[in-house]
Amino acid sequence: MTNIQAGTGAAVAAAPVSADVPAIELDSVVKEYVSHGEVVPAVKGVSLSIAEGEFFSLLGPSGCGKTTTMRMIAGFEEPTRGTVRLRGEDVTNVPPNKRDVNMVFQSYALFPHMSVWENVAFGLRRKKVPGDEIKRRVGDILEVVDLVGREKRRPKEMSGGQQQRVALARALVNRPRALLLDEPLGALDLKLRQAMQIELKRIQRDVGITFVYVTHDQGEALTMSDRIAVMNDGLVEQLADPREIYERPATKFVAGFIGTSNLLSGTVQHVTGATAVLALGPSDRIVIPADGTASTGDAVDLTVRPEKITISTEQPVGDLSIVRGTVAEVVYLGTSNSYTVVLADGADITVFQQNAHDSTITAGRGDTVWLSWQPRHSYALR
Repeated sequence: MTNIQAGTGAAVAAAPVSADVPAIELDSVVKEYVSHGEVVPAVKGVSLSIAEGEFFSLLGPSGCGKTTTMRMIAGFEEPTRGTVRLRGEDVTNVPPNKRDVNMVFQSYALFPHMSVWENVAFGLRRKKVPGDEIKRRVGDILEVVDLVGREKRRPKEMSGGQQQRVALARALVNRPRALLLDEPLGALDLKLRQAMQIELKRIQRDVGITFVYVTHDQGEALTMSDRIAVMNDGLVEQLADPREIYERPATKFVAGFIGTSNLLSGTVQHVTGATAVLALGPSDRIVIPADGTASTGDAVDLTVRPEKITISTEQPVGDLSIVRGTVAEVVYLGTSNSYTVVLADGADITVFQQNAHDSTITAGRGDTVWLSWQPRHSYALR
């Protein structure tokens, strides 16, 4: 596969930059709008740093500020306060056409009367790039996005996934320092969207430039990203790699937004060595890692993922978290069964049990069951 390296393009600054200088930096960026005489904050002081060549996602629900944040990186929105830097240069007040970034939208915005080749070459012709170089660069990028042989087709003659790759090629052929993607897979059906997630990551790896991706889909972010900034109400709740965000969510919002999670509360009964024990009832307990901050009598909120929990009709033994409840619902999901178990205090716990080696459902509705999991799978929330 051809490797397309990022070039200088119409950069704001052409001076050499150290490799450890971030591709993109936001420093205390705030964006406020005025509506009917009232100030409405959309972004409330976001600071983050995105490395060269990183696949970075802004993840969150609608209205959390992720698209506004990306538009400030692109230059389509100007921060109310704060600083935007590209490769160490302050571009806060620099217009979009003077920033060395390109943006791909959900609508693709292809020219319907132009062929694939003409769509991809359009930006280079506007920049008056020599014809031989246009031919070489368009050919190279069409190979990267796997569209060789489709150069003469019009957008209407292509599938949604192919159109999306044309939009990517048109942006990448200009060799920007960073590519910004605003929910580009939102218009595709589920199967094609999942296939394109793998394709996008492969393309990003091949071209070797920074991708900043906006999405509300947790699966997309976890599949493709090197790091994820989870946003809520104009703020970054957690910034980490996908495994850290899934396994160790920092807040209740992150735990609830990323995948399925069980949120529980309890009071520390005692601390012994590296673990703290929360008592939930006469025979129920939750064991969590003691990080030095938990003390006897403290109220603790914690999370545990459904797939970390074992369900049994017999009481487990050992240094485990152990709770008892009644099965309220069992749902067959093909690869797994999903159990909803109601504890004595009324709390619901979801358990995923994988269907492996012809395993069968171990409990039905109304049965009393025991749930257990390792202490390391309980994670205290702030």
